[in-house]
Amino acid sequence: MLPIRPLIAIAMVASAAGLPAVPAQATRQAVTPTLVGIRATHHYGLDRLVFEFRGRVPTQRDVRYVPKLIADGSGQTVNAVGSALLQVRFGQADGHDRRGNVTYGPTRRTYALPGVIQVVNTGDFEATLTFGVGLAKRIPYRVYTLTRPSRVVVDIATRYRTMPVRDYFLNTANYNVGRKPYTTAVQRPVIPPSTAYGALQRLFAGPTQAEKAEGLRFVSSKASGFSKLTVRNGIARVYLTGRVTSGGSTFTIADEIKPTLKQFPSIKWVKIYDAAGRTERPTGPSDSIPQSLEP
Repeated sequence: MLPIRPLIAIAMVASAAGLPAVPAQATRQAVTPTLVGIRATHHYGLDRLVFEFRGRVPTQRDVRYVPKLIADGSGQTVNAVGSALLQVRFGQADGHDRRGNVTYGPTRRTYALPGVIQVVNTGDFEATLTFGVGLAKRIPYRVYTLTRPSRVVVDIATRYRTMPVRDYFLNTANYNVGRKPYTTAVQRPVIPPSTAYGALQRLFAGPTQAEKAEGLRFVSSKASGFSKLTVRNGIARVYLTGRVTSGGSTFTIADEIKPTLKQFPSIKWVKIYDAAGRTERPTGPSDSIPQSLEP
């Protein structure tokens, strides 16, 4: 990457020689920081979220809690799993190359950390780069920068107790050859006493990148999330949101929700409702799904 002064000098020489000058857009792209990596790891007492840039550190940075995530440009709401949403915005920064290709990897990624659940891109528009971070809890954070390489770091406090639970995702290798079990359990940290809620929340966040590489997938059956979870008399009731459908498949989101919730001794039966509040067997000691999840 050429620094700005040599670019200006090249443009002056080219003009004097009657040659085409360096385009202004090329100059801008040469000096605009470009995001090349996102990573998150747990350290004692905190989760550390790092945004790494090629070029200088973006001078315009804004990190704050928001009630919802809005896509830059379209104004549409962007879903991210978390009990609190942190918005991270960089001005005069890009997340794509000259061909429009994303330069930092997946635009939506899940982490198995005590605090950070998901990081989701919500905009790369007019040199404004924005992300939403879904957190397990609204907690204090600290933002600072590092150089060589250029990084913006968000340290998120996690000084609370968690306990491990299991989430069950579709194992595509097993499913594709008809070998049971079709699900594989992965471990997630959740905050007690709402362990069943935390496990369900992490289920909807989906597998991590490493788990995806192993063939694990979250089958959402077009559910966008869940609005409520209740547990009473051994029965868990899950109210899904979105236009839930099996799509004709014999494996649905119900096959992930049931084992995820039945790991808890207090839950023997799971009744799943669609967005209209319908399920096939709303009463009695039995599992139940909405008609839309039938094959």
